[in-house]
Amino acid sequence: MMGNKNIFKKFILFFIIILIWCFGSSINLWNPFLIPPPTKVINTFFLLLSNGKLFHHLFASFFRIVLGFAIAFSFSVPLAIIFGIFPKIYIYFQGILEFLRHTPPLSLMPLIILWFGIGETSKVIIIILASFFPLFLNTLKGLSSCDKKLIEVGQVFGFNKWQIFKKIIIPNAIPDILLGIKLAVGYSWRAIIGAEMIAASSGLGYLILDGQILSRIDIVIIGILSIGIFGTLTDGILEKIINNFLKKRGVGFNG
Repeated sequence: MMGNKNIFKKFILFFIIILIWCFGSSINLWNPFLIPPPTKVINTFFLLLSNGKLFHHLFASFFRIVLGFAIAFSFSVPLAIIFGIFPKIYIYFQGILEFLRHTPPLSLMPLIILWFGIGETSKVIIIILASFFPLFLNTLKGLSSCDKKLIEVGQVFGFNKWQIFKKIIIPNAIPDILLGIKLAVGYSWRAIIGAEMIAASSGLGYLILDGQILSRIDIVIIGILSIGIFGTLTDGILEKIINNFLKKRGVGFNG
């Protein structure tokens, strides 16, 4: 568990930046239009909070991430298991998967908009593309990196192929699958903000773009801070759940 000293070290740079921001604004060190004072940002934050706009945009982004991630998980993990069991089949798909893996999801946004419009479907597809490969590749890695000695032990105990897969290979792959989940959620946050800035009428990405169009840097800052804070919270909650899950099984996690 992180001690008080480490927590202080982790956040000290944030405090220094806020102090510089407060001091610089108080003596008009920079243009207040480009860098608004903290009081203005705080007032706008409470205004967006009280009228429900911040929650509306946050919920829109969060819903898209959950839906896209769930669909990606339901396809990527079973597919990785199939390819893990039948590696000779994977060779036929490896080329196209490698090609898609190196293609940024946002670069496909113009095509996705043309094919699926600017509704929710296009944003969810971007999340699916962003979270598919972290889940798929980590699951595949976890399955293929199982210690052969463990498999030999299973064979000594008379396990058949299905029992070896179920009782040895899958449990061995769980830390990698969980790491894939953690990475996929992070990638989903990054991708959805970009997608919402291109074509959306709600979400944190839209909030930031709307702030830019209105020349409201305070709204832009609130949008950026919201992404950072809720992304960090999501990551922390996920890591806590994963650590507790693995702790019960006596496995460490360094994600």
